[in-house]
Amino acid sequence: MKNKILIVDDDMDYLFQMRVKVEQMGFETITAESQAEAEKVIQEIKPDLCILDLMMESDDSGFILSYKIKRKYPDVPVIIATAVTAETGMTFDVHADESTQWINADLFLDKGIRFDQLQREIKKLLKL
Repeated sequence: MKNKILIVDDDMDYLFQMRVKVEQMGFETITAESQAEAEKVIQEIKPDLCILDLMMESDDSGFILSYKIKRKYPDVPVIIATAVTAETGMTFDVHADESTQWINADLFLDKGIRFDQLQREIKKLLKL
């Protein structure tokens, strides 16, 4: 059975490209275009891994979604993919104490990640 990866992004082009890349890696994908849509998905389906955009309906949609996913499925790895560092200069550290208490993401990646790097990170998080 293929691992299911939930991809959430409000940029339709990016969402499509990411879905194609992840399916080429051999995974099944589920996509959502917003935090609200993703919250409905996780009520019905437990993904094996999630790749979330940070800024959707609000600037912290990805953080809120990550928190909700981890509360419901503590063992599901979460990657937050963001262009926020390039756009604003803000950086995040998943290991900083104040961040880990509520964000609970396993990994932050900058958007534009190379395909091979993304594949390596997914395999590492899924222990494949």
